[in-house]
Amino acid sequence: MGIVDNYKHIHAGLKEGVKLVAVSKTKPNEDILEAYEAGCRIFGENKVQELTSKYEELPKDIEWHFIGHLQSNKVKYIAPFIGLIHGIDSLKLLKVLNKEGRKNDRIISCLLQFHIAEEQSKFGLDYQEAVDILTSPAFADLQFVEIRGVMGMATYTDDSNQVRKEFQTLKGIFSRLKEAYFQNQSSFAEISMGMSGDYQLAIEEGSTMVRVGSKIFGERQYH
Repeated sequence: MGIVDNYKHIHAGLKEGVKLVAVSKTKPNEDILEAYEAGCRIFGENKVQELTSKYEELPKDIEWHFIGHLQSNKVKYIAPFIGLIHGIDSLKLLKVLNKEGRKNDRIISCLLQFHIAEEQSKFGLDYQEAVDILTSPAFADLQFVEIRGVMGMATYTDDSNQVRKEFQTLKGIFSRLKEAYFQNQSSFAEISMGMSGDYQLAIEEGSTMVRVGSKIFGERQYH
């Protein structure tokens, strides 16, 4: 199956309300346009330079998500147009987003990234670190940032029970944060978890947003 069929097949199998982010990092514009023609409007990138050039060259109704580890000195390049930033793991980064949001007169939407995997290599907060951020006076001053939910990556393993447990952990964190800090904020609604290998499990455990690359575009190409 080609990109169009892959996209349509995956999209058709999603539960109602689950958003599909097509992970287009390293993919050429013609591949992205194929998915776009099939109806995809949300694409995820993890390199700022690649993202900005794709934004310039591709249709303007695409909603771009940044799904990598974002360095604060690169925020200014994507602040004018980014739809959602998936991986916020520090107050410092939120302050930079707020500054750039103010400059561009737009509120920047983002997700708090949590470390739910057993692998040490993954970035992310634990629950207490998130609470420390959300209860800090500095956070209360951020007017150009909106936290819209949580994100996490499960361990890369064939053990589906472990993956399921990690997804359940993230769902639990989301529920606790919603109850304690975002009860009156209807936009705090996203649980971004699940990738090409485990997105179906993630949806079963409450994901509202899955990030699928190789199952749409084929295996990754490294330049």
